[in-house]
Amino acid sequence: MSEPARHSGLGAYGRPGRPGSPADGRRPGRRTARRLAAALGAALALFTAAPAVALPAGGSVPEADGGVSAESPVVMTIDTVSPQVAAPNGTVTITGHVTNGGKSVLKGAHAAVRKPWSGKPLQQRSELSRVASRTTPIGQDGVELDSPQYALPELGPGQSQPYTLGVAVNDLQLSGDGVYELAVDAWGATAENQRDRALGIARTFLTYNANPGDAQPTRIATLWPLVHGPVLAAQTTSDNDQTVSVLRNDSLATDFAPGGRLYELVDTGSKLSGLTWVIDPDLLDAAFAMTKPYRVQKPNTEESGKPAKDDNTVPGTGTAAATAWLDKLRAAVAKSGNQVVSLPYADPDVASIAHNGSDLTGMSTALNKAATAGRLTVEGRLAVDTRSDVAWPYQGYLDQQIAGITQQAGSSLVLVNGTSMPEPDTLNHTPTAVRPIGNGQSAVVADDTVSALFDTDLNTPQAQTQATQRFLAETYAITHEQPQNQRGLLVMPPRELTANTAKVLANALQTAAGKWVEPVKLDVLAQAAPDPGATTAVPAATDYPAQARASELPAADLSGTDKIQNDLDTLMQVLTLPQRVRGPFSAAMVRSLSTEWRTQAPDGSTYRKGVAQYLKELTDAVKVPPKSVVTLAGNTGQLQVSVRNDLTQTVTNLKLVLTSHQPNRLRVGKEEELVIPAAQSVTVRFQAEARNNGPVLMTAQLWTTGPNSRPYGEAKDFRVEVTSVTNGVLYVFAGGVVLLLLAALRFVRQRKRRAGQPHEDGDQPIGDTGAGGAPAPDEDPDKDAAEAPSEDPSEDPSEGADGDPAGDGPARTPRDSSADGRDRAASDEKVGP
Repeated sequence: MSEPARHSGLGAYGRPGRPGSPADGRRPGRRTARRLAAALGAALALFTAAPAVALPAGGSVPEADGGVSAESPVVMTIDTVSPQVAAPNGTVTITGHVTNGGKSVLKGAHAAVRKPWSGKPLQQRSELSRVASRTTPIGQDGVELDSPQYALPELGPGQSQPYTLGVAVNDLQLSGDGVYELAVDAWGATAENQRDRALGIARTFLTYNANPGDAQPTRIATLWPLVHGPVLAAQTTSDNDQTVSVLRNDSLATDFAPGGRLYELVDTGSKLSGLTWVIDPDLLDAAFAMTKPYRVQKPNTEESGKPAKDDNTVPGTGTAAATAWLDKLRAAVAKSGNQVVSLPYADPDVASIAHNGSDLTGMSTALNKAATAGRLTVEGRLAVDTRSDVAWPYQGYLDQQIAGITQQAGSSLVLVNGTSMPEPDTLNHTPTAVRPIGNGQSAVVADDTVSALFDTDLNTPQAQTQATQRFLAETYAITHEQPQNQRGLLVMPPRELTANTAKVLANALQTAAGKWVEPVKLDVLAQAAPDPGATTAVPAATDYPAQARASELPAADLSGTDKIQNDLDTLMQVLTLPQRVRGPFSAAMVRSLSTEWRTQAPDGSTYRKGVAQYLKELTDAVKVPPKSVVTLAGNTGQLQVSVRNDLTQTVTNLKLVLTSHQPNRLRVGKEEELVIPAAQSVTVRFQAEARNNGPVLMTAQLWTTGPNSRPYGEAKDFRVEVTSVTNGVLYVFAGGVVLLLLAALRFVRQRKRRAGQPHEDGDQPIGDTGAGGAPAPDEDPDKDAAEAPSEDPSEDPSEGADGDPAGDGPARTPRDSSADGRDRAASDEKVGP
């Protein structure tokens, strides 16, 4: 009987001589290869090449799509295929596992390879998708070969058995070059159902490349990301007059060491050519900082914002690992044919900014500075040319708002996920990756099917084999869709590319390279001629994926970061050594916007709070110390206000403005400009003119000087008690009237005495102090008012005018006060006439 005739008379499972099998396509869906990969991941560690192994007590059997059933209780896996590309007259060896996921014993079962249905290759990528989406064994999976077969022992529920099958390529009867389904099934019976049938199946793809032919190889640009969550803190310390970097944790010490993720990425990438290294410059700065002695914040201290000291930090441990890693990276990126793309410094989240912070004035400035700083950092640390006008939004998702903000930031090239710009159904081939999107920008669109193969950690043999074989199949199909039309393909793994996945991707690239694939750098793809049929329309913001929007930095966090930039600009204006603060803080501000916080939201929140708090600590170190009451005696005098600088550098470009809330009662002179040495105070004296008695509320506010003057720090309110000289004059006039009356009375009495009339009171001299309250000779009528004690008992007489130790600062000594401007007897700020 001919092969087609045999097949046409068979059941859905393609097994000859097995009556009773249901018709093709009539069984409900149960399994897919992808679910098999996830299902068996946890169980593979238990498997050995020895006889059947039972799962641990209480363990569960991995399930395929739709779960196992009494009819199809077996879960099959394909763990390895060797070689990964078949050649004529060769042998393909397949290994895997058979697991009894049912409730009864498997009896008389075996594993066997299926010969591809019709022996014809899968011509279109859509055919590959259909094979990968199958959930149950069907006739299109091919016909089981009588040889080789692997006899399985009886397998109780939960038991697993490894298998190995070596099949001759000629026995597969492949009709020519192309991609074929490669399927392995388990056939047999169970204790509760003695009918022989297909108990389970596993599928993958086998590329048969007997003759590469004249097809133009597909050019593949592969992104090789080196990113890590920000670890450099804004704080630094000093050790023997050298600046010591501070890290929020020491995770990079592990990542840079052999076996660590970043070490393995560099080690694997160094063996490839045509890679596009996509690097966060902040990671290079962190690595460079670690090559010297550095310190690490203790747990639970990051949010405090306190200056780094020995009691809240510990020495770092990754110096040797960071030094070796940087050397290894420099050698890898210098390899001919590679390219380095510098992300903006700290990889700011442009999608979050576009959606939630585009109206914040500091965001565009931050992005522009980050792009420039990124390029300079990469070139400086790696001694290599770099491209810095490339934007990579989160996971490559694009919409019109994101395109707009990246264009403003100077990005002429945008790396885009293929799901954001899907191809029209009318296009019967895979277009080249580059296409214009307007405003002088081009998008390089990643193939979503190929890129999705590497978006998870491929940490099991089964998952690794499935990704590799599918990659080979997809790229072969793309190349041969239009053999004479060379295309360009972008492979976009996730930013957090794992070491396992990187090795699988590298192996797949090396296997296809020189056959139907040509690895190239990003620039080669970007310079290709766009396909006229490809999608160029950028989706609207409403089409942005909901799950990506849910993880964005909220507007409140972006506003807080924008305020950090504004406060930092203010601080920079007054420092005489701004470089000590500008670099660490500008970088820390951009790190607050990092895309890496998408998957580390709590750490991102802690980092932002720590940066804001530390900036406040520095800003508040230059301040007007609090005061409560100041006494002004007389209608004119001086009000003294102290300003303290607790920074370790001189501050300048500051002025102190004193404002009266009742200028009709008390007016003060113009503001005074300041230069305050490090760790000192100065006292500023304002000429004051009083017009009435009583308390007047005053506000002292520091301002920066210059054309863009702005408030600096917090305003401080205090009260001035005015004792006006006008009241003293009134007292003198009143006393004079009394004296005149007394003199008149005395004159009258004397006249009466001379007239013999008796008098009641004795004489008093005019110059003595009498009942009228006139001052005694040489007494100053303003003295009591000038030295009136404060009503505020909180101030310590041992402190200076600004609450700091007495004598601190170069202030002049006003009349009737001590060296620091304080009336010791009154125990308060003293302002004399």
